[in-house]
Amino acid sequence: MAENNEFIREVNEDYRRDQIAAIWRRYSGAIIAVAVLVVAGVGGWRYWQHDQRVRADAASERFDAANRLAHDGKTEEADKAFAALEADAPAGYRLLARFRSAAETAKRDAAAGATEYDALAADTGVSDALRDLARLRAALLRLDGPQADAALASLQGLAAPTGAFRHTAREMLGLVALRRGEYDAAGRWFDQINADPQAPQNLRQRIEVYAALVAGGPVTVTAATPEPAAPPPVTR
Repeated sequence: MAENNEFIREVNEDYRRDQIAAIWRRYSGAIIAVAVLVVAGVGGWRYWQHDQRVRADAASERFDAANRLAHDGKTEEADKAFAALEADAPAGYRLLARFRSAAETAKRDAAAGATEYDALAADTGVSDALRDLARLRAALLRLDGPQADAALASLQGLAAPTGAFRHTAREMLGLVALRRGEYDAAGRWFDQINADPQAPQNLRQRIEVYAALVAGGPVTVTAATPEPAAPPPVTR
């Protein structure tokens, strides 16, 4: 019985070897081609990863250099450096350069900086959160200019309950209303901040001060009544 089992096993092994040999003879070319493609794909992927790391490191150094130029007041050189990053850096650094360039432009010309932020806000290739950030920056730059009403409308849109920057938008809307003497409107914006469980603690502390100003209402200055003039001395 044992000999029969051994014989059957050897026959099965021979049969499997014959099948494998037949498959190899028939498909060896395709098997080799697939193996080559797998090796090439893995190698290409690793090369791409390495290239991305190298490019990211180089872009990081260029971005830091551009920031130093801006910090040192070398405006023209900084602008060129940021423009170069926007043209050929990896996607993340291109976006950083655009935001940084808009910020530097706004220091010199608020209207021009707001226009650069508008371009970022209109770019559908940018994430929604960053587009909202660009809208916020543009609105803040326009609050004291001829486009103040449009800026307030933009801030109101950003103040929606699900807005990523709703806290800042509500604070600014409240402060503008307070500055204009619109105490009821200011109070409503500050109340929205207080009612939001996600409002930051430091903002809540500022709201306490704002609320006190709202509660105080407008300050009325009463002119002092002038004292009557002394009678002239009597001359004898």
